Amino acid sequence: MAFTMNSSVMAQYDFDNPIYQAEEESEEDCELPAELARLLKQEERVIQPHQEELETINLGTEDDKKEIKIGAVLEDSVKRRLIEMLREYVEVFAWSYQDMPGLDTDIVMHRLPLREGCPSVKQKLRRTSPDMATKIKEEVQKQWDAGFLAVTSYPPWSESER
Repeated sequence: MAFTMNSSVMAQYDFDNPIYQAEEESEEDCELPAELARLLKQEERVIQPHQEELETINLGTEDDKKEIKIGAVLEDSVKRRLIEMLREYVEVFAWSYQDMPGLDTDIVMHRLPLREGCPSVKQKLRRTSPDMATKIKEEVQKQWDAGFLAVTSYPPWSESER
């Protein structure tokens, strides 16, 4: 059997002289065509997302932190000019939810999808570790202070369960 490759990648067989026994070749002796080897090598490569090292810069004061992240590999002159420009326009950025009074509540407000007429299900209490509980409390306090959380009224069916 004769196998040739041309520009249209077409196989040609010699049917006048059929092969009844194939020679035994070990995998070490078998050499892949260059194109197939290249495709296999390309398939083995794992594509990683590009992750540039970032440097945290505080544009505010020690008491009122306004931190941003910029690329750590920037040239010093470019980095210096960028930081100067960001400090010049620091009042343009929204650093908290109070800085965004016209923000549509449909974008930032989260609601529980409750169906009318469905009975409520009381879940089993899950305890958290003491160190995790303090972290949760701190995070909730930050969100409360930022005005992100608000007191809500419950539907009548769950009022008695509070």
